[in-house]
Amino acid sequence: MGSSSTTLRRLKLGKLKIVRRRLLQHYEHQPFISLLAGLYSCRWKRYQRQKTEPGQCCCKWKESVFFFLLVAAFCLSLVFLYFWGEAKNDYNDFDWYSYRGLGYWFLWSLLILVVVAVLFTYIAMLVVLAVCLLSEGQQLYLHWSHKGGMLFILIFVIGALAVLSNLWGEEWAAVRLSFHVTAPYLHLGSLVVMTLLAWPVALYFVRMNTKLSQLVILSPYIAVLLVLYFLPLGMYSPCIREKGTLGAKPLLIGHRGSPTFAPENTKMSFEKTIEFEGDGLETDVTISYDGVPFLMHDSTLKRTTNVEDVFPNFTNFNAALLPWDMLENLNAGTWFMQKPPFSYMESLSDEDRQTSMNQSIYKLIDYLRLADRANKTVIFDLYRPPQDHPYRDTWINRTLDVISEAAIDPKLVLWLSNDMRAVVQALHPGFQQTLGFKASIEELVSNHIVKLNLPYSEMSQEDISAYAAANITTNLYVISEPWLFSLAWCSGAYSVTTNSVHALKKMGAPMFLMTPTQYNLMWILTDTVSALLITLIFVLHWWRERGFSCCPESNEVPDSGLYNTFKTEMDMSISEESYGRSLPTTPSARPNAENMGSGEIA
Repeated sequence: MGSSSTTLRRLKLGKLKIVRRRLLQHYEHQPFISLLAGLYSCRWKRYQRQKTEPGQCCCKWKESVFFFLLVAAFCLSLVFLYFWGEAKNDYNDFDWYSYRGLGYWFLWSLLILVVVAVLFTYIAMLVVLAVCLLSEGQQLYLHWSHKGGMLFILIFVIGALAVLSNLWGEEWAAVRLSFHVTAPYLHLGSLVVMTLLAWPVALYFVRMNTKLSQLVILSPYIAVLLVLYFLPLGMYSPCIREKGTLGAKPLLIGHRGSPTFAPENTKMSFEKTIEFEGDGLETDVTISYDGVPFLMHDSTLKRTTNVEDVFPNFTNFNAALLPWDMLENLNAGTWFMQKPPFSYMESLSDEDRQTSMNQSIYKLIDYLRLADRANKTVIFDLYRPPQDHPYRDTWINRTLDVISEAAIDPKLVLWLSNDMRAVVQALHPGFQQTLGFKASIEELVSNHIVKLNLPYSEMSQEDISAYAAANITTNLYVISEPWLFSLAWCSGAYSVTTNSVHALKKMGAPMFLMTPTQYNLMWILTDTVSALLITLIFVLHWWRERGFSCCPESNEVPDSGLYNTFKTEMDMSISEESYGRSLPTTPSARPNAENMGSGEIA
């Protein structure tokens, strides 16, 4: 009898130690859960929230709908953020199109980027909080304010993507091209996310009581995981290539000069490109009413001159309808400091600032002579004058006369205009005939085309290689972002037109360049590590839910009758879960709980 009593006391003592330790761990863990639940549900008190029991879903069906909407809002906002981030190369184009429609200049692209980043950060925070609560076995309840914010973001993102796809659908080409260089790293990031999600998935998988519930939880997760594991088999990137197969670095042609350092299409802008050792100069040519070809991109003078101050009645006139004696009196530089054309403007010295504000409209003949002195190639869009213009039908001849007067080396001229091409070839056989769209090699050769000038969205390694085999080089425009330039380099482009000659000139090798062996090693290693970690997480949760312990309190097996007696007493006296839920929320109550445990031990 004494032996049985001693064994019972030892058993009670050991069990009470376990209960006390778990209760204290549970209590000390509560502030973290309170923070999660408070931010997600605005339920800061423990009695306001509820844990999920084995076999129970993470939330009620209405909350399940909001959770899936939350995930949908996160995915769509992530797509929007990626889309707009990759569109940075064309922010200036977007702002210019907006200017044409609204009539005033504003950096809408930067504003959209900030708004999208803020909305994504907010929705990502809610998703992280939800995943953390699920990992802690807490039931989800999204506060009504967050529900409103989530629905607003969902509607905003869907609407914005629809509008941009309709008005600027060609920008999706940039997203498609970006996958050629970012896909390996997006794959790596996706595997990291899926590995982290294994914790809540495994928790609810092992807690489900039916095979069907477990299948519903596990099937989508495994399906996505398998797709990610084998996705690299279908990936293609020209920057994954063997050593020694990379072509020469593309030549750099300054788009309207260096428009982040100086006002576009001005003498200073082209001089900056020459200073940065650019290989060519690109511009736009308009002919004045009295036949003087000059450099101007817009149809009006409003954006890039002070015409509104000097000749307010001609603010919205076509620039070609003004004579040169009026045009040469306009300032073409003050706008550059007042209304910066780019969100990433370069810092200028005081001398450069002063010089930029004193620029005037540049004549074609001066532009050609500058390029000839610096031995730089020139390429320009030649705008046909409007109706009732004296040079409406002779603008090509007038431009050729100016080129002859400038006495530029013919080999430096990339003739782009497709009008009267045969006449131009006959008069100036030394020009490099350039076409602005793709055509068959036979057609290009028969028309003596030696260069293609294509938008970067039409970039294709296969086409570039095929044209190069026929001695036809390819220039891509406008490429200013390093990742896009890297892709053009890997694809074999001969040259690119860019706003960032200074930055791209410094690049010694393409970004994201790797050999197939390096890529396969990264792919296999990440897949293997991910699979091992996910398996370990599932095993750990199965082990915990089954109540196994790696460190038993005692190897002694008590008498079964005594153990049953103790179990009954323990069940009647205390339940860990009910105790944990009934603990007072004030810190002053914690010593009482500890004292109660210590009193029993004594």
